[in-house]
Amino acid sequence: MKPLLALAAISLALALSPAHAATAHAQDASAAAEHQHEAHAATAASTPEPGKRWATDAPLREGMGRIRTSVDGLGHSAKGHLSAGQAKDLAAGIEKDVNFLIANCKLEPEADAALHLIIAKLLQGAQAIKADPSDAKGMELLHAAVADYDRSFAEAPVASD
Repeated sequence: MKPLLALAAISLALALSPAHAATAHAQDASAAAEHQHEAHAATAASTPEPGKRWATDAPLREGMGRIRTSVDGLGHSAKGHLSAGQAKDLAAGIEKDVNFLIANCKLEPEADAALHLIIAKLLQGAQAIKADPSDAKGMELLHAAVADYDRSFAEAPVASD
C-alpha cells in the first residue's frame, strides 16, 4: 500500500500546484471526458458491497482518529473560536496524519482504493484551510472525507490485528 498511497499523495500535490493547473486547463475535451470516466469507474470500484464495510488495521484507526479530532477542532474555526494560525496548524496536522496512513496502513486492494479517494479529499481540504482558514470548501471536503470513511470502513479491529 505504501507505494500506491505515496504516489496518490504526490499526484495530488502536483495536481494542486499552479503550474499543473495551467497545464490541466490546456488539455482537450476528449482527455477530460476520459479522465471523468476513469474517476467514476474508480469510485464505483472502491465502494463496498451494500451493508458491508472494509476491515481496518490499527494504523488506519489510529490515524483516522487523530484526523477526526482535527476536523472536529476545525469546526471551532467557523465559529471564530480559533485563530487563523491555529486552523492552519490543525490542517497541517491532518496532512501529517495522512502521511502516517500512507506509511503504515496495509489494506486489501479494494479497501486501499477507497482510502485513496478519502486521502485525496483530506489533502485537498487541508490545503484549502492552510491557504485560507475561512474557506468553507475546505471544511466541506474534510467533512465529506470523514463521512466517506465512516460509510466505507469498519472501526472495530479485525481478527488478524
